[in-house]
This record gives sequence, C-alpha cells and structure tokens, in this order.
Amino acid sequence: MAFSKNIAPSFIANIVLVLSFTISIAHPGFFGWGGYNGPFGGAVSVLFPEFYQFSCPQVDDIVMSVLKQAIAKDPRVAASLLRLHFHDCFVQGCDASVLLDDSATVVSEKNALPNKNSLRGFEVIDEIKSKLEEACPETVSCADVLALAARDSTLLSGGPNWILPLGRRDSQTASIATANSNIPPPNSTVQNLITLFRRQGLDETDLVALSGGHTIGVARCTTFKQRLYNQNGNNQPDQTLDKTYYAGLKSVCPTSGGDNNLSPLDFASPASFDNAYFKLILWGKGLLTSDEVLYTGNVGETMDLVKKYAEDEGTFFDQFAKSMIKMGSISPLTGLQGVVRKNCRSVN
Repeated sequence: MAFSKNIAPSFIANIVLVLSFTISIAHPGFFGWGGYNGPFGGAVSVLFPEFYQFSCPQVDDIVMSVLKQAIAKDPRVAASLLRLHFHDCFVQGCDASVLLDDSATVVSEKNALPNKNSLRGFEVIDEIKSKLEEACPETVSCADVLALAARDSTLLSGGPNWILPLGRRDSQTASIATANSNIPPPNSTVQNLITLFRRQGLDETDLVALSGGHTIGVARCTTFKQRLYNQNGNNQPDQTLDKTYYAGLKSVCPTSGGDNNLSPLDFASPASFDNAYFKLILWGKGLLTSDEVLYTGNVGETMDLVKKYAEDEGTFFDQFAKSMIKMGSISPLTGLQGVVRKNCRSVN
C-alpha cells in the first residue's frame, strides 16, 4: 500500500516510532542498544533481566559453562571475579573500565594501587567474552559479563542466586585516579568505609553485606602487615586481633619480605560462600582492618549487622543478593551511551 502524498511526514514518523518502540520492547537489543528513544526525544533505558532474551538467549549457559571449568581448576577464581565486579562498579560505575589495558588512549585502572599485582580473573573474562562473540557477535557487553560472572561465581561457591538486571554497556575510557580514590583500602576505618560506600549510593547495610563477599578468597600479606607490627604508628599490633590468630598470621607474614604471601580472608571455610566471615569477626579473627572495624569501629549499625549475619546465614544471603543488585546498578551506561566492546581489554 502506497502512502498518499497528502499524509503529513510527522504522521509517518509517529508510525515508525511506534513500530520501533514495539520491536525494541519485544526484542531487547534488536537495534543494538537496550532502550529506546521516547516521544519527547529523551533516551529511556533501564536494566532488566530479559535484556538478551532474543538477541543472545544462551548467555547464561555460556557464562556458567566457562565458570564451572575455571573454578574447578582454581577455586580462587570465584572470589577474584566477584572482586573484579566490585572494583569496576566503584570507578565510573559498572562499565567494564577495569578490564581495559594500557594503550595510546587509555591509562589502565589495573595499575591503580588497589589493583596492581592484585586483581585476577581477566583470562576467564576473556574466555567468556570469546565464546559469547562466537555465539552472539557484538551483543553482550563486557560490563554485563562481569556482573554475570560475579553472580554465578557466588552461586557456584555455595552462595545465593539472584535475578540479575542486564543491559549495561561498556566505557571507552578508564580512570586510574578514581580507582585510587574510590576503592576502599584494606586499612580503612569504619567511617572511611561508610564515606566511600555512600559516595556510590550504598548505605551501611550494603557495606556490611557486601563485605561478606570476603567469605571467599585470600589476601596478600602486604594488605594486613600493618595490623601485625605497626597498627597505630607505635610498632605495636592491632589490639583487636585474637592472640592465637595473630601468632598464626605472623608465621605467614614476617616483618620484612613475604609481601605476596597469601592468607585466607575466611580461614574457617575459604572456598565456601557462607556466614563464617562474620563469626570470625566477632571472635577477633577478621583478616583485614576493614573487616574487623565493622564490629570494633563503634558504629552501632555495622556492629549489629555483623551480629545479625553471624547468627542467620539466610538473612545475610538475602541482603547480599539485594546489595549486589544495587551495586551492579551504579551509573551504568545504557541506551545510546557507551559501546559493546568486541575485546574487553581494548576500545573498539
């Protein structure tokens, strides 16, 4: 059917708009972005779980398949991928900027103080992305890969599952300065932790719940050496450390050297996602200053939450899932913002 020459162009434009709207809602990612342009010109974009339902329905299976093999080879990978997502979202929002290598246009966040010689799991992300590019070229963002890998790593370690909103897009920039200023250091006071989390729109409940991610993984001696030998600049150990635990840590982390020696963040069950982390904090056996101050920092709310999660694993799991969804929604690039990077390590 031909359009009459008398039909106004604006009428035809409205028909196209309605059709575009209908297709984009029925087929997320159909036009290469997650949102759509609203009738008043503004981009309307949200994260939602069904984002890849039509454009890449096998995304969950691909991510889980790679992770099962990677974690079976190296159980530490689960904690490493969870940490990667955290370190990404605290810098420029959840945009996969942490994955970018140094280049002519990028100063990599991998060289920031909290990340250098510390972040791991990049090869696993590379493998997931490679398989996704084979199945669904230029469709699944690196930022969503990070979010999926963090969720599935938690689940494969015995932790909670959650329905994950998707549709993030990737940054073409990184910020080493923001990584140095926004990621909480291991010697943080509780007030410093609260400030840095509030900067991201996260409250005290999120702080304590997300800190519970330390129920899996390890830390290097350099991150807790100060607690053992010079906590307050007086050449004395942290008095909140359990004495037996302190003696064991000294054998792993000597006064000089050994900076890369490893100790589990939760020695009771280092590869199992559970609430033992909080029980250890109550007993003075939190590894990092930033762990123990959640209970010893004289902030009533964080103290009460540590006790609550130590007593009830289900309550911790429920809040961890909620806080991960909240953290994963920090300033995402959506709609026409950002890109889908073909290689997570480099700009398109």
